[in-house]
Amino acid sequence: MADYRAPVKDALFTLRHIGMLEDLSKTERYAHADPETVAAVLEEQGRFMQEVFAPTNAIGDRVGLKWSPDGVETPAEFRAAYAKFVEAGWQGLNADPEYGGAGFPESVFACASEFETAANGALTMAPGLTTGAIECLQHWGTEEQKEVYLRKLITGEWTGTMNLTEPQAGSDVGLCTTKAVPQGDGTYLITGTKIFISFGEHDMADNIIHLVLARLPEAPPGTKGISLFIVPKFMVGDDSSIGERNDVRCVSIEHKMGIHASPTCVMSYGDDGGAVGYLVGEENQGMRAMFTMMNSARIAVGIQGAALGDAAYQKALAYSQERRQGREIGGDSKEPAFIISHPDVRRMLLFMRSHVEAMRALIVYNAAALDLSRALDGDEATAWGEIAELLTPVTKAWCTDVGMEVTSTAVQVFGGMGYIEESGVAQHYRDMRIAPIYEGTNGIQAMDLVGRKLGLRMGGVVNDLMDRMTATVAELDAAGESFASMATELQAGIDTLSDVTSWIMTSGLADPKEALAGATPYLRIFGIVTGGWLMARQALAARAELDAGSSDSAYLEAKIVTARFYADQQLPQAAGWVASVKGGAAVLYDVDADQLASV
Repeated sequence: MADYRAPVKDALFTLRHIGMLEDLSKTERYAHADPETVAAVLEEQGRFMQEVFAPTNAIGDRVGLKWSPDGVETPAEFRAAYAKFVEAGWQGLNADPEYGGAGFPESVFACASEFETAANGALTMAPGLTTGAIECLQHWGTEEQKEVYLRKLITGEWTGTMNLTEPQAGSDVGLCTTKAVPQGDGTYLITGTKIFISFGEHDMADNIIHLVLARLPEAPPGTKGISLFIVPKFMVGDDSSIGERNDVRCVSIEHKMGIHASPTCVMSYGDDGGAVGYLVGEENQGMRAMFTMMNSARIAVGIQGAALGDAAYQKALAYSQERRQGREIGGDSKEPAFIISHPDVRRMLLFMRSHVEAMRALIVYNAAALDLSRALDGDEATAWGEIAELLTPVTKAWCTDVGMEVTSTAVQVFGGMGYIEESGVAQHYRDMRIAPIYEGTNGIQAMDLVGRKLGLRMGGVVNDLMDRMTATVAELDAAGESFASMATELQAGIDTLSDVTSWIMTSGLADPKEALAGATPYLRIFGIVTGGWLMARQALAARAELDAGSSDSAYLEAKIVTARFYADQQLPQAAGWVASVKGGAAVLYDVDADQLASV
């Protein structure tokens, strides 16, 4: 089984040419994140994940977790690895320096998160949820809350959770019934049950800081009546000292298809009268605060597609170079050939590699747009913020859908051995399956894209993005014959995206159900074309580095070939989804539930 190797070189290439790292480092906010420093950070972080997190991945999958009324026991190897993670200070890489963070750009953090997730997807859930809690409190917490809770979260000594889902309130969070009763002293008593709470209970940190959605007495119905509360596992003093146990318990953990060593908890608040909570932000504004975490989490889930996809690709590539089967087509040898010599295996490997690179580029571009929206001022900041808003549902949904396909393809490269757990790729496939579901299912992401994001600035944001794509076509045309097919296919993809975007916006105005019926295939087209655009930009950058005399010719030439493969064989598939977009809603309702059940 191949060891995971962090793709530091490709991450740095993507940050330079897609993530606008040099421009970011010229801003006051990110002046410390110059390319040389970022390279040193990612090289060290990649080494850490390879040596510390990656060896525990299969162990966690095999050993799993132990629940008791006293708590959840994680594998001993997880506890040791997490302790080293805290000691190394990786939790605060993108956090506010005022409270102990390193303040690196989100684009750099995205690359580090990819290495972390690829090394061990289950263990990474703990720092991942903590990152969301940090971002929420940085934005919405009082100064007192920041001093008491934020510093310990940023060091990783304490972990954080996101408590939204209830048995009756999944995607429709407005059905939340967890109660919060004010006590007159600034505290609230929280009672209720939350489900699907990742790392809601564990033994790796000194305290767990739960961010819990609950409803105040007489609150308005739906999402307008939800507030957000800090509910610590152990009570905390003003000096961050830990006191008595709060009235919150993990009453069970789920038995899942994948991420076996990530405790997915059923949390009970108030079995003995009420868990003490502290309001975050204003009353009845909890959803605004929670979405600070959700947007971060959605990009983080998109990262899982690239991360687990790359981990599976690395295993498949290594296996293809050691497994002999069949003779090489057109070869003279009568000996069995390595399967990497077979055309269909090559096709699968290029499919995986090209999509991993496209996902990585989209994630970095989305994150860099967030960075620029924070580092710049005025209209520039607004414009980049709009791009980030537009791309977030695409990053989450397209990358996780494609991540499923990439991990599945890795199993296929192994053949029957891929179905055997010892190969390691079966775990990546199982671990990947949750990503299209949580933090808002991919269908919800598609609805968000067509229902909210396309309308940003009356369609001006999506048009601006397509103008950027068209400018890249002109660069490809000017680059010579070797880029001609890439230019042709990218332009065709842009034309397809433009056509279906106009249809969605027109049909949506006339009948929202028509637009929503085509939302998922529309997002697929959006992802394919955006991925193709970013691959083309990387190919142009690789050619420029070659022309400048770079000594890394093998890597750069491979970047161009991979982009050409994507353009020639993946971009044309965008047109195949048009009929699904424009098919409309009628056919979906021409059969009723009883007919669907008939056999």
